[in-house]
Amino acid sequence: MHSTLEAIAAGAAALVLAGGAAQAQIRTEAVVYEIDGVAYEGFLAVNEGFDEDRPLVLVIHDWDGLGAYEERRATMLAERGYAAFAVDLYGRGVRPTTTEESRAESGKLYADRAAMRARLAAALETAGMQDGVDPEAAAVIGYCFGGAAVLEFARAGADLDAFVSFHGGLQAPEGATWDAMRGDLLVLHGSADPVSGMEDVAALAATLNEAEIDYRMEIYGGARHSFTVWGSGDYEPEADLQSWDAMLRFLDERLR
Repeated sequence: MHSTLEAIAAGAAALVLAGGAAQAQIRTEAVVYEIDGVAYEGFLAVNEGFDEDRPLVLVIHDWDGLGAYEERRATMLAERGYAAFAVDLYGRGVRPTTTEESRAESGKLYADRAAMRARLAAALETAGMQDGVDPEAAAVIGYCFGGAAVLEFARAGADLDAFVSFHGGLQAPEGATWDAMRGDLLVLHGSADPVSGMEDVAALAATLNEAEIDYRMEIYGGARHSFTVWGSGDYEPEADLQSWDAMLRFLDERLR
């Protein structure tokens, strides 16, 4: 009996050590880069346990800027074997702390889509130059404001294999087209989202159908706007987990 218990204990200890070793392979670091002389600071997460470079996934932040949430999502992607780069669209040190500040910073880019596209392109270029990254297999995901940025990057014709919007702003600027779209699109949205409601979902689907874009949508019944954001009043754990799994399947199909 003692020998059996000792063997079980030894096996459990080995699993703990192995898990710790695997976690230790995740390299995270801040990456400072410049756009037109202005500094930006992204966040890179790579699993160094692999010998070869890993497929790249850009992560675009919500309207409150790059923070712990996006860094955790990037690390979760690295744990799944991707190289993840959390994008900074506002500039180094620009991290809104109030609703008013968040609205002001995101509003600047909603009003200047060319600047949004330029910053996204620069982030993609920067991410592709990092150690451990395979820029030839790449995707982008984004949350809320970041989801709107994902759609803008898709319309810009970004050379990516996959685009994923989590509860993003779905309204397009006047005159926007999907003629330059490359790659495939996944839209993950709550049916009770007060920011972009079901009428916006239907309008986007109609536009994508007309443009003959390859896309998928998953709608989570009763989920409100920020259903993936831990600690928010809108958080829905089932919708969070289901949408994350849907994204992983989508990325695996297109990047592996």
